[in-house]
Amino acid sequence: MKKLLSVFIISLMVSAGIFAIPPFYSLGSKSGDILELAESVNSKLATEGFDILGEYHPGNDKSLYVIVFSSKALISSASRVKDRGLLGGVLRVGLVSSGNQVKLSMLNPDYMFNAYFRTAMSDASLSSALNEVSKQAKDALKTLNGTLSGFGGDVSEKELQKYHYMMGMPYFTDPVKLAEFSSFEEGVKIISANLKAGKGSTVKVYENIITGKKVAVFGVGLLDTGTGEANFLSIIGTDHVAAMPYEIILMDNEASMLHGRFRFALYWPELTMGTFTKIMSTPGDVEESLKGLCIK
Repeated sequence: MKKLLSVFIISLMVSAGIFAIPPFYSLGSKSGDILELAESVNSKLATEGFDILGEYHPGNDKSLYVIVFSSKALISSASRVKDRGLLGGVLRVGLVSSGNQVKLSMLNPDYMFNAYFRTAMSDASLSSALNEVSKQAKDALKTLNGTLSGFGGDVSEKELQKYHYMMGMPYFTDPVKLAEFSSFEEGVKIISANLKAGKGSTVKVYENIITGKKVAVFGVGLLDTGTGEANFLSIIGTDHVAAMPYEIILMDNEASMLHGRFRFALYWPELTMGTFTKIMSTPGDVEESLKGLCIK
């Protein structure tokens, strides 16, 4: 009877969307060189049919590494969501080395899907496709150490779909407009050229360009030592490095970004207000850097 009651309660919690979802999974630690371990991660992902879209050292810190990966199924699913859905078209693995040990983590796909796709997750076919992608990614990476444990906070599915840090803070639906171009093609050309030149101490980590739908996402490494990743990650915590890089999304002829006070809070949901105020200038710094990439 107790077992049946427990199953019933769990079923109610699932249907109500009140189960807590962590933003990241720890994949445990391994000894060795960070780049050699990154190659092992890439191999595991490739075996499961994922494509590696980009890799880099956030903040040019050799003790930090991020791998960005995706699949045709994920990009196809993300593209179905009209309101900047392609932002959710990639997943990430983070590596943090200390001495001879490297901690591995992954961005929780289910956390990001609910935060970015929101009410679209009620579409059964979309949800089913994304669940399969999530399972594939977790299964592939769990084989690294046989472990997968959530960390970084707990936000319910219902809260994620309307996420904001606190009253007065922005939502997913409050993006920052960066620029307007004469055409989608011009936007791609200008942003690509600026990233290739490393304008504003930036680096292109990855790109997803779907010409037929006139939508593109550029993952941007922020390498300025004073205002970029080296600055803010040291304050809010490198364990969440799989949240990087930041993105520009180009839809038709308009480029935008997620508001910094939304995106940082989303991936560091346990931040105290005291710590948050220490990066008060960071959202503006990121906006300035990404706007610079949209100017010819």
